Amino acid sequence: MPRVSREQTAANRKTIEDVSARLFRQQGIDGVSVADLMAAAGLTHGGFYGHFASKDALAGIACEHAFKQSREQREKWRAATATPAASTTAFLQRYLSVRHRDDPGGGCPAAALAVDVARQPQDVPVRQAYLAGIRSMTAALQALAPGDDPQRQRGDALATMATLVGALVLSRATRGDPISGEILAAALAALNGPDRPEA
Repeated sequence: MPRVSREQTAANRKTIEDVSARLFRQQGIDGVSVADLMAAAGLTHGGFYGHFASKDALAGIACEHAFKQSREQREKWRAATATPAASTTAFLQRYLSVRHRDDPGGGCPAAALAVDVARQPQDVPVRQAYLAGIRSMTAALQALAPGDDPQRQRGDALATMATLVGALVLSRATRGDPISGEILAAALAALNGPDRPEA
């Protein structure tokens, strides 16, 4: 059997990371087997352990990957707006949208993985990766918070994040009922407030 080149090995690993970041968000960490991941990546099951020590190790890497994708998307949206306030409004509208609700595999890992990560043992890599992602997301929201009091900005950022993630989780859990859309709309109205500009 011919040896796989270093470039192909790196490409295969990236494919596994991409696929696992999507599938773990879409179906849950425990809802996807190694065989499922490798099949979705178009690779053989036996090749998995040439890339990762365990599924737990991959879950941590996939979580980091998903938060990185989410951060890059936020930065792209921010670059497309004229002011921090407009950037925040655009982000809130995209986050609390039906489109985002209906795409957990391509959406925010903070919401998609919250329940799964909470059920994982404390010592697995995904717990640390998730925590790092939440800290990064909090810092990004804090940077957009109005005012010049860092403590208040951090509190506002944490409240915003809790509202965003909670609303998205609840709207996904109630999808198919009108309350699902009401939850998104109510959270958006609460976060927008009277002074937020229209995007």
